[in-house]
Amino acid sequence: MRTYFGNPCFFVMNIKTFRFNAFAENTYLIWDEANIGAIIDPGCSNFDEENQLVEFISKENIDLKHHLLTHAHIDHVFGCNFIFNHYGLAPRFYHLEKTLYDFAPGIAIKYGMPPMTMPEAGEFITLDEVLNVGSIQFKILFTPGHSPGSICFYNAENSIIFSGDVLFEGSIGRTDLPGGNHQQLLNSIQQQLFTLPAATNVYSGHGNITQIGLEKMTNPFF
Repeated sequence: MRTYFGNPCFFVMNIKTFRFNAFAENTYLIWDEANIGAIIDPGCSNFDEENQLVEFISKENIDLKHHLLTHAHIDHVFGCNFIFNHYGLAPRFYHLEKTLYDFAPGIAIKYGMPPMTMPEAGEFITLDEVLNVGSIQFKILFTPGHSPGSICFYNAENSIIFSGDVLFEGSIGRTDLPGGNHQQLLNSIQQQLFTLPAATNVYSGHGNITQIGLEKMTNPFF
């Protein structure tokens, strides 16, 4: 768990990372100083993983208010129905991900996974929206390429971005899945992410935390 203090207003952002499912997907819980929280990309795929989430949320007394998706590939939405049923929160994402979201149960069948039920989506996130998780504000960055409607959640005060599968430590998202576009992904990273301050911490959908400046200097795709 990491705690960041924004400058100059000292808005607290607590972050807990869970590595879930067979794809080693990063599910993030964030919450502010008043314990108002959000879950980003719930990848919990079995009872043990669901129980980890519930126990942690209960232990930290987090008031979960938001259920957010960077994109709707199956490894990032395994837990959507659980979050909806347990906390009454419908998932919110950018409208261009709706086709992928609706097709997730079919993907599960195709790959021999247990049957999935997807809850009705919540209100679509808009690109001009300022997303407030308590005192924490996120700007929405449109970063297609890995998927048609991939978005990132950027908090300037704490120099943090949740990038989904757009940018990784030393790599980028795959583009061989339906709706992927390699050049579009490169453009998204260069125009939306590499224009952020070098010290911005990148919380990716898989793997370790990295920084924008480090990726600009060392990422082999650029």
